[in-house]
Amino acid sequence: MHNSILIVAAHPDDEVLGCGGAIASYTAQGVPVQVIFVADGISARVTHDTAELERRHTAARKAGECLGISSVSFGDFPDNKLDTVPLLSIVQTIEQAIAQYQPNTIFTHHAGDVNIDHQRVHQAVVTACRPQPQHPVKTLLFFEVPSSTEWQPPGSAPSFHPNWFIDISHTLAVKQQALALYQEELRPFPHPRSLEAVTALAQWRGATVGVAAAEAFILGRHLG
Repeated sequence: MHNSILIVAAHPDDEVLGCGGAIASYTAQGVPVQVIFVADGISARVTHDTAELERRHTAARKAGECLGISSVSFGDFPDNKLDTVPLLSIVQTIEQAIAQYQPNTIFTHHAGDVNIDHQRVHQAVVTACRPQPQHPVKTLLFFEVPSSTEWQPPGSAPSFHPNWFIDISHTLAVKQQALALYQEELRPFPHPRSLEAVTALAQWRGATVGVAAAEAFILGRHLG
């Protein structure tokens, strides 16, 4: 039983893409879900300003409200440059969130994503969740992010082979609504970061386990 869940995402929209349906399912059951974003999400772009950053933060807050998230917090590490930040700094940010929220479950990125920020966040979460006595986190789950996870060529990094599925048949519509709030991050189909492609992925993941829609994860660790 989940008593508290923490989502550690590199950028605003990763939380919806990776586990938005699962979040909506848990919050509907009364489970508190917190989200922290590590990087600012826009500073790597050729043109960006504070107004764009605020729009993305606003979208994240609205998406959080849509999904029933208890709190959303934003880091200010540089976008697509987390490999230039000492790993310890990222780890300490995550450790502070763990100390504050005491989650027993964390959802975060897969190690093999193309995006360097996703890779670093994964590494930092694993480091922050070293299985020491009295550590609150008992379950680690790694999600896929369309337009990053599937873009890694075979052999270049660990492949995403899910072994944990969450039925989102009844929350797929909520995931779609939350994702639509990130309008500036969406692309036209057949881009994988389109509403149509995200929906198709959920339906395919569901079909592989016998339900209408699902999100797929790699179980990193589970202490029952």
